[in-house]
Amino acid sequence: MHVCLMVAITVDGKIARDVDHYPDWTGKADKQLYVKITKKAGVMIMGSTTFDTIGRVLPGRKTIVMTRNLDRRSDRDDLVYTQALPEQILSDLASQGFEEAVLVGGAKINQLFAAKGLIDELILTLSPYAFGAGLSIFSGAVDLKLALKEFCQIDENTLCVRYRVIHP
Repeated sequence: MHVCLMVAITVDGKIARDVDHYPDWTGKADKQLYVKITKKAGVMIMGSTTFDTIGRVLPGRKTIVMTRNLDRRSDRDDLVYTQALPEQILSDLASQGFEEAVLVGGAKINQLFAAKGLIDELILTLSPYAFGAGLSIFSGAVDLKLALKEFCQIDENTLCVRYRVIHP
């Protein structure tokens, strides 16, 4: 299972001002790329805070929401709440025929996958903002060695940089 972490960041490396910051600052080109990549994979994995910030299931892909809240349930096929560990989530998705999953945050969920060496690729869209303070991509220390795959300009002010994670 190929796991791609996709995040929009500011030039000072922040993914949001705080946990409740709606990602409306990223721009149209970033959102179009997000839709393209997540629909191609067919499944997104996120934490409950990220899901609550988005506020709905996005069409055309399965949404896995990692949560500690036992009361969260869904009767939809395209929305799954889970307390499973990252390895189990990926195993379950592979058994359902998925070959790729896109990890879309937040920082705690990104940290869980990174700490276990489960991220294979990192896609950053670098947006023309600086927050000065806010949330980082990861909630704690990580040790990821990366190799540049490609980079491009997706609109007049936004770059997309793709890295392959070098696993030891």
